[in-house]
Amino acid sequence: MSASVVRLKDPDYRPSEDEPFMSERQLDYFKHRLLDWKDDILREARETVTHLQSETENHPDFADRASSETDRALELRTRDRQRKLIAKIDDALRRIDERAYGYCEETGEPIGLARLEARPIATFGLEAQERHERRERVHRDD
Repeated sequence: MSASVVRLKDPDYRPSEDEPFMSERQLDYFKHRLLDWKDDILREARETVTHLQSETENHPDFADRASSETDRALELRTRDRQRKLIAKIDDALRRIDERAYGYCEETGEPIGLARLEARPIATFGLEAQERHERRERVHRDD
């Protein structure tokens, strides 16, 4: 029986500490979460493009025009952030295929199920992430 069939039989499945870390079932679970997340982002992006194409109104009032332009700029910024997020999702899917998913890129230790549930694209364990963020803050102040 394939892992995806098992997941379909148990849609309420959540990875637990009682099973081997990054078992087939856990990998399948996170793969489906990531794919669903990516599909949602792509659907929203298509809706944004459709909305932006249909909203080519010419506002005679400067305030209305400024408001509309601000809304468009915000929407485009959001889509750019989501484009970067898709790249991280694709990277996580690649790590699943390579069986490296769920392990810290810095230490090689398991990231932890709770962290992966909260941030399925995580590449660092909690302590390594905190060190990484401290280094970023120090270099940002330069």
